Amino acid sequence: MSAAAVAHVPRRRRWFRWLLALPFLFAAASILQVVVLRFVDPPFTAFMAARVFEAWGQGEFGFRVAYDWRDLDEMAPSLPLSMVAAEDQNFATHHGFDLAAIEKARVHNRKMVERAEKRGRPVTRIRGASTISQQVAKNVFLWQGSNRVTRWARKGLEAWYTLLIETLWSKRRILEVYANVAEFGDGVYGGQAAARRYWGKDAAGLSANQSARLAAVLPSPRRYSAQRPGPYVQRRATRIERQVRQIGGTSYLEALP
Repeated sequence: MSAAAVAHVPRRRRWFRWLLALPFLFAAASILQVVVLRFVDPPFTAFMAARVFEAWGQGEFGFRVAYDWRDLDEMAPSLPLSMVAAEDQNFATHHGFDLAAIEKARVHNRKMVERAEKRGRPVTRIRGASTISQQVAKNVFLWQGSNRVTRWARKGLEAWYTLLIETLWSKRRILEVYANVAEFGDGVYGGQAAARRYWGKDAAGLSANQSARLAAVLPSPRRYSAQRPGPYVQRRATRIERQVRQIGGTSYLEALP
């Protein structure tokens, strides 16, 4: 064996050891990332950065996101309660994934597909089953998948980050982050920014109906308006206000760990 070939063998081994170490390095880095954000409020999220780059790509170089953090105690309780009522009523009891909701969504979506095929129309009203924990994992840490490969990779990472935040954060912290990073309009992130943009008030002053309207536009905040709600948002907001009472109102928040 030549001297060059002998020298090449250790180099290959080093690369092989690095490849073996990559999953462990990623796991350690992601765990540290989640631990830090348990105590430090995120200055921005992956979704915010993606929206800015998207706007710049379209020539909107003056585009800015609206984002202003508020602790959970500095918001009207009706806002996080409305988000739970609208998005994840089993939030307090599941461990990141709501299997019952996933099954219901699967059955519902199958019926919608069958109905659409019979009518020869495109499928509408597909129901998702993402929990608030999954939404936080996706919004804070990940990107929006644009093709099948990246979409499946993102789903795997979403599950990993969901497990991490459910293990390392309290339920109150998860809900607090969600109420601050959820998008309530194009480039409008969090309850404080939405309250200022739409009603000229702080999140602490949101009424029950205003909170329900914000929750009602999720998960399609660029399609629906909380400020000028159409019939769909109005009907959904009414249901959300009723569901807030059913889950226990402010006592629900007080019982969260």
